[in-house]
Amino acid sequence: MVVGDFPIETDTLVIGAGPGGYVAAIRASQLGQKVTIVEKGTLGGVCLNVGCIPSKALISAAHRYEHALHSEDMGIKADNVTVDFSKVQEWKSSVVNKLTGGVEGLLKGNKVEIVRGEAYFVDSNSVRVMDENSAQTYTFKNAIIASGSRPIEIPAFKYGGRVLDSTGALSLKEIPKKLVVIGGGYIGTELGTAYANFGTQVTILEGADEILSGFEKQMSSLVKRKLKKKGAEIHTNALAKSVEQTENSATVTFEVKGESKTVEADYVLVTVGRRPNTDELGLEQVGIEVTERGLIKIDKQCRTNVSNIYAIGDIVEGPPLAHKASYEAKIAAEAIAGHASEIDYLGIPAVVFTDPELASVGYTEKEAKEEGIDVTASKFPFGANGRALALNSADGFLKLITRKEDGLVIGAQIAGPSASDMIAELGLAIEAGMTAEDLAMTIHAHPTLGEITMEAAEVAIGSPIHIVK
Repeated sequence: MVVGDFPIETDTLVIGAGPGGYVAAIRASQLGQKVTIVEKGTLGGVCLNVGCIPSKALISAAHRYEHALHSEDMGIKADNVTVDFSKVQEWKSSVVNKLTGGVEGLLKGNKVEIVRGEAYFVDSNSVRVMDENSAQTYTFKNAIIASGSRPIEIPAFKYGGRVLDSTGALSLKEIPKKLVVIGGGYIGTELGTAYANFGTQVTILEGADEILSGFEKQMSSLVKRKLKKKGAEIHTNALAKSVEQTENSATVTFEVKGESKTVEADYVLVTVGRRPNTDELGLEQVGIEVTERGLIKIDKQCRTNVSNIYAIGDIVEGPPLAHKASYEAKIAAEAIAGHASEIDYLGIPAVVFTDPELASVGYTEKEAKEEGIDVTASKFPFGANGRALALNSADGFLKLITRKEDGLVIGAQIAGPSASDMIAELGLAIEAGMTAEDLAMTIHAHPTLGEITMEAAEVAIGSPIHIVK
């Protein structure tokens, strides 16, 4: 039943409580605004509930299993190593629950009002929030849209039965014997690697020339080689055509170089990209401009063409990364508070948790040259680092991109163990305007993987110690 609808006033209304929305709400509250956040699902959004966090938990568990099976080189052999997958899923859920509960505590601790339901714009200063039982109008001075994205569904592979999206792949009750992954981007490759580590026969079908096309070929090639070593089959320039399901299996027909092929599996995971959640917000009621892909157009302060409404995260241009959404969230909240904050994406890292991990920040060598910047690319291999050898993970390299005229650090790419953690130092170097000499002169503890950054910087200034120039 619909109750009486007397508008509730707030200063800043945030739509969506994912890593963009909840961060925006907290920062806006810290800056003195009365904040209301609206979420139709679970606090934490895709990232905490069915994305970044559960996938990394599954990847971590798979690594433990693989290491238990394959540590003979280090003199360690384990017999009868088994996986209780229901226990793995239980542990994964406990990690998620701790974090989502933490988000609620953070919002309440920062005096943010949490409202459950779906928000629909009435005009540029009000929304209707609806749930199954009621509807309530909220008026606001400013709004931040952080509604996130959802997996793209392709017509020939409708989700259901044995055809899964990433959420379904993270919630399987058993380890599949065979898995077909359609789409070799970061989601498909991460989950494909995790299941391959659990012993699944994985087949990846990628339409482009390479998997992980957002990274340099010399980086993605390392991942490709490792996947094949785990028994995975990778078909590039492949077009998935159709799927036939039975009660216990699915057969995918695909085409490579004009030749039709089939592969049978227990499940088919479709990861061909994500679509912005902008189609059911009533944006047309307010006249908010969107692109053909449904992305909201924003300026350097995340402001839409409607001056008091902002948009952040997966619904604006750029890669669908949680940390990008959180970064934009702070910019939008600060802009509303009158600060001169603006977005600058150069220091935003991209990371994929494959084997080995890949990470990139700033310019690649190719991108710098395309922009007419004269650069030096300096590489140092993990194989020449004591810590990497002691971890029995010596595959990979760090490449430092510096401006030739002054040695300014403008980019870096890492392929190797803990690349996801190591990239932060390079992001800081870019943000702080550091040079290769600054990095080379920074004393790094020995033996650590972090020394690789220092070593690459020494290559850049022409004085490497641990490789011959």
